[in-house]
Parts: sequence; C-alpha cells; structure tokens
Amino acid sequence: MVLELEATHAQIQRILQSKAFRTSEIHRTLLSYLADKSVSGTADGLKEYTVGLDVFAKPDSYDPRQESTVRMHVARLRQKIGEYYRAEGLEDPIVVDLPKGGFKLTFEPRKIHPALIAEPTSIGSHWGRKELLLISGLLLAVALAMYFGVRLRQVERTGLETARDWTPELQQLWEPLVSSKRPLIVCLSTPGAGSSEAGTATGAVLLGQFLGMLHKQDVLVTSTDQIAAPEVAMGNVVFLGPVAGNRQMQAMSADRPFVLEPEGIRNMNPLPGEPKLFADKPPHDPQDTEESYALISRVPGLYGNGEVLYLAGNRISSITGEVQAFTDAMFAKTLVSKMKKPDGSVPRYYQVVLKIKSMDTMPIEVSYVVHRELPVPEQSSSRK
Repeated sequence: MVLELEATHAQIQRILQSKAFRTSEIHRTLLSYLADKSVSGTADGLKEYTVGLDVFAKPDSYDPRQESTVRMHVARLRQKIGEYYRAEGLEDPIVVDLPKGGFKLTFEPRKIHPALIAEPTSIGSHWGRKELLLISGLLLAVALAMYFGVRLRQVERTGLETARDWTPELQQLWEPLVSSKRPLIVCLSTPGAGSSEAGTATGAVLLGQFLGMLHKQDVLVTSTDQIAAPEVAMGNVVFLGPVAGNRQMQAMSADRPFVLEPEGIRNMNPLPGEPKLFADKPPHDPQDTEESYALISRVPGLYGNGEVLYLAGNRISSITGEVQAFTDAMFAKTLVSKMKKPDGSVPRYYQVVLKIKSMDTMPIEVSYVVHRELPVPEQSSSRK
C-alpha cells in the first residue's frame, strides 16, 4: 500500500511539473487538491461549493448555480490531463483520469500497447517530439498524411477511446461527402492566409481520426495554396480554416447568409432578435474563458459538381471545436434535431453558426446558435 501511494504521489508530481501544467497555476492547485482528496478517500463527498471555497477562495455567499467557475476549470483540468497523456505522459506507468460527474481522480496502471508507442518510420522535419508522440498515441498516421499532403490509405479501426460510431445523424451530416464515388479532397488553410497553424493542425488531427474510423479511401489532401479549380470540380471537398487566399474557395463562399470576417461571423440578413455580427471575444486574462464563433457551410461544389463542406473559424478554439462537434455522435444528434425539416429530412445545403467557449485555446463547451437552409441549384438537384 505504501508503494502504491508513493507511486501515485510521484505520478501527480510528474504531471504537475509537465509542460502542460507549468503555465497554469490554478490547474496545478486544483489537481493537487483533488489528488489529496482522492487518495485520502474523501473525494466522493466533495461538492462544487466546497471546491469553490477551498481552491478558488470564494466567499461564503458563493452560489454554484449562479457562477460556473468551478465547473469550467474542472472541465479544463480534465482536458489538460488528457493533453498530458497524449504527449509527455504516453509511457507513464500510472494513468490519472478525472471522470465526468464528480471530483474523484482515478489511478490505473498503464496498459501497454506496443503498436501505439512505436515511432513513425517516415517523418518530415516539421514535427517535434511532442507531435511525434501525439501521432503514435492517437492513430495520427491519418492526420500525419493530411498534414504533409499525401494520399490517405484505409485505416483499420482501433480500440482507442477516440473512435466514434457511425450513427444515423452522422450519416445525415456527412453523406454524400464520404459515400460518393467521387474522391474526397481535404484542403487545409495555409498558415499565413488568415488562419492559425495550431488550430488547423489540431482540427486536422481530429478530422483524420474520424475519416480513419470510416475507412474512407481515395482521400486526397492538399492546402489552399496548392488546390486548383480542376481538383475542386472533380471531387467532394472538406475545407478546414478561413477561405482567405484562395479564389475558388472565396467564390464558392460568396453571397451566403453568414460570412466569416476577422472579427467574427457577419449575419448578412438578421432575423428579429439576431445580431448583425457574432463577434469573437478574446479573454482579457489568460485564465479567463474565451468566446468565439465557428461557421459550418455545406454548399454545392464548383460548377455545381460535387459537395463542399467548410469548417471555418478565426480562433484555434473555434476550428478545433467545430471539428469536434461535427464528428461527435452526440452533438450530431443535437444538430440534426435543430435543422430537421417538417418532413424529417435535413437540408442538403446549409450554414450553421456554433458558439465555442474555451480555456487555454481548448474548447470546453460547444453550442448551436442558428442555421440557414441554402437553395439547391437546379443542376445539383438533377444530379442528386
């Protein structure tokens, strides 16, 4: 028992001293507090009110129903622990987790999966050690191919927790993008073209995992400064990031109800009660939450050929959050219910605005804001 406690304490210290936690004192304090309570066996009785007083120095009048500080920081702590184990902690002997719905940490021995910790055999110089560990631990052979612009090959399903079931709602959102015989082109916004390299890369990781789960073949990956009109016209396109810097993409996104601008998402024809601009709100303090907006657009392809899906945003968190949402089975169910027409179908073409709350650039809450159905061109309707 003494050895187990020493090993647990050593693991917590290892996490606290990691790069993931080094710049976040509040989450170091929160993790230490919850670890002490969990090891002592008193975490099961913890209440949000108690954590607020003990960790965040809230006054006795603090009301968790009116203030979400504890919930947001606990959610962010859960994400930071996950980040640690996807990078620095891949080979740690003890896996610490913070299950949802409580404040008790769990400590489990590492299950060794040799295939997951092997170094990739062919890697370019753009990746650092952290990224390589991330790739080997999260089935990022797919995402690596996306980043370097090579063809994706069929990826077999793994037992990783990131695998998602192909639900009817996901099928409604992604067909015919992935079920068509047309090749699927994944186009990543080029750094420097109004996009965030970190946000696009993180979104590409998540999108790569999703496409790998689908066993989708004939996927061509390129970037905004490389894709040309013939390529867009020959396949279905998933575009990740802002459209600035590419004339074909800008042309297809013109004259839409919602337009991505540097300050947020412009509402071209506001309905009663809607704002003219869904404005991004960067945090005043790094420890505060950030609010940003993401724009999902499903539109006809170039010259009416194929389908195009835009996943666009200005912030790292907005790009990451919308990819998470659009590939998540639970959120897909919510989104389909919001867009469903009286006959039970989902519009073929549409735009959706999402609101992303985040901390340290990582999404902690994604919510539906509004959507608009787009008209189906006659030529697209006839080809359906």
